[in-house]
Amino acid sequence: MGRGMENLIGITILLLLLIVIPFPSSSSAISSSGNSSKREVIEVGGGPDDLVWVVQLSDLHFSVHHPERAREFQEIVGFALSFIKPSLVLLTGDLTDGKSKDLLIMKQDEDEWIEYQKVMQDVVLRSGLDRSTFYDVRGNHDNFGVPVVGGSFDFYSKYSINGQLKRTGKVNSVTIQTSKRKLLFVGFDSTMSSGFRGPTNLFGHPTDELLAEINSELSQWDSQPTQLVTKVSFGHFPLSFSAASKSGKTLQDIFIKHSLNAYLCGHLHTKFGKNLKRHHHSSHHASYSKQLFQLNGHRTPSVNASSCSKAATSIGEFWEWEMGDWRKSRAMRILAIDGGHISFIDINFKLGAKETIILPTFPLDSRFTSASSQNYKCGSTDPSSYEFIRALVFSASPIASVLAKIYDSSPGNLILVLETQMKKLAGSHGNLYVAPWNIQAFEDPSPDRFLLQIEVSDIMGRSTASEHRPFSVSGIPAKVPWGWKEFFVMGCQWDSLYYPILWCFYLLVLFILLIPKALLSFSRRQYTYKNFKADKSLVNGLSWIFTELYNVPVAWCCVVAYLFYLVLCPWFYGQVFTEGRERAYMTYRGWVSSFNNLGRLEFLGSADIMVVVLPHLFFVVLPAIMTITVLAAENGMYRDYLLSLSSKKKDDYDGQNKESALPDSSISRTSQIILCGRWLRKLLLVVSLAISWKH
Repeated sequence: MGRGMENLIGITILLLLLIVIPFPSSSSAISSSGNSSKREVIEVGGGPDDLVWVVQLSDLHFSVHHPERAREFQEIVGFALSFIKPSLVLLTGDLTDGKSKDLLIMKQDEDEWIEYQKVMQDVVLRSGLDRSTFYDVRGNHDNFGVPVVGGSFDFYSKYSINGQLKRTGKVNSVTIQTSKRKLLFVGFDSTMSSGFRGPTNLFGHPTDELLAEINSELSQWDSQPTQLVTKVSFGHFPLSFSAASKSGKTLQDIFIKHSLNAYLCGHLHTKFGKNLKRHHHSSHHASYSKQLFQLNGHRTPSVNASSCSKAATSIGEFWEWEMGDWRKSRAMRILAIDGGHISFIDINFKLGAKETIILPTFPLDSRFTSASSQNYKCGSTDPSSYEFIRALVFSASPIASVLAKIYDSSPGNLILVLETQMKKLAGSHGNLYVAPWNIQAFEDPSPDRFLLQIEVSDIMGRSTASEHRPFSVSGIPAKVPWGWKEFFVMGCQWDSLYYPILWCFYLLVLFILLIPKALLSFSRRQYTYKNFKADKSLVNGLSWIFTELYNVPVAWCCVVAYLFYLVLCPWFYGQVFTEGRERAYMTYRGWVSSFNNLGRLEFLGSADIMVVVLPHLFFVVLPAIMTITVLAAENGMYRDYLLSLSSKKKDDYDGQNKESALPDSSISRTSQIILCGRWLRKLLLVVSLAISWKH
């Protein structure tokens, strides 16, 4: 009996140990050490060994004033996901709109969040996907007027999928494990810790702590150097609208350090253009964050693309792909990772649901290749992957046939040079179609000479064709053309440009207002309109105009005083959060609502307030200064005109010169009409009213 008791005690202890000691599972969530981020691992089985695809949606802007956005999302997206069957669904911010009907009030509306929750529940049900495959990150609209995360007005934490699944950290990661590699997806929330109302809530504000968490998540598999890892990050804000941390570090620095493959974001919408893609590269990591401009979005290799040298692939780089919006464009993106190489397609659902969607995965689109995938001769991946044209075909109906066509565009028009039937890969759970080809036959120094198109027919007789995609088997990158709007929002690092633009404005305006006054005070020459008419030079004209401005000292002093007021004093004061009585005031350095631990003023949103400061300076202050100056000049012209009339009357009265009664030939009839009626002055007063309205 003693021996039986000992066995029983041993079994009891073993059971207790199994209960107390947690054993991590590959399919379970794992909390990362040292922070509140959450890690998950998903194993993909069946189908192609090294192929995964995900779906991205962004800027849904569900609004009580625009119910069609949620209704069409529910109808279209749920149906599309049911036959796409992605491994992940990424929703990159601005889930709700948070605006009043007149667009003047920006704060959280719980009705919009209740609608978002109901729609997403229905979409998950229609798609047949598990809810854990959905990741929805917070956008700036989801943060309007939220004073503190977890508070009563933080509806994102209550109604979002991330919130309901207890993904409470600022950073969450999920790893998709295939038989050949790990696909690491890291999502993060870089909205302000205290969400001000719009419009001064426009930028992402990654803190040093957040950057450290992202750095930790991106390096979680670095301890396994033999394991192939493809890294993708996703968030709401483009990097051009993401500020640096207090220590000066940026998201770009972290992404370059970890050789990120792609960063997926939203925020900008397609109203700024359809080519909101940007290739980031740097061989000098420390100086990368100092870059203020990037003139184009395409990849420019620093070495010969045909080279297989280590320098050809060791350059730090990653792609940034803004995807557009659901709000107006009804956009959705499918992103596939095939053999470690990323390709994507942006779909427009404006005309309704689509029955068939085609995504070629090889050869790669030459507009969006990276140095690591540049040349099939380098042997960086399995050579057999280059022997086939590959395309994913998603369809609600069974497929009858799939054709691959390659066109030669060099003659000036498209000439079909290859047409081949594609076959579904055996065991493919994602309808992957392949066709053999001779890759060497398409070597060419031009990155866009050859174009790939896939044509699909289903059993209903419906035919669908993909766009003509340029490709280069040598890895030579094609250009991604930017218009001025795309350069404006993607190519400029606005948080770094704010203060240079501000101080350049002040330097120029104060130079114009102060330097001429100092120079004219030492000049003995009189600058009048009459003298200017006699000698119409630029110097005389400017000197006369500034003299007239300085002759109205009240106006000049008020302009200078107002410029100093804007730098030294608050601009606004009021309630900036949805709840509570806490008020704040705004200066050119940001919002101030409290003191920091050192008893000093703490400025928040220093980059965000530029959307108020710079338009005010350039569209209110500068036009006002110009209008005041022209009014002063017009007053001098009118004074000179009256003096000329009085002298003529005197000459006519004395009878010394009969011809003197005639109009002064130096003043044209048109000028007389303008001066006599003072039409210029009236026009300037109308301009002043417009400036006041703009103010």
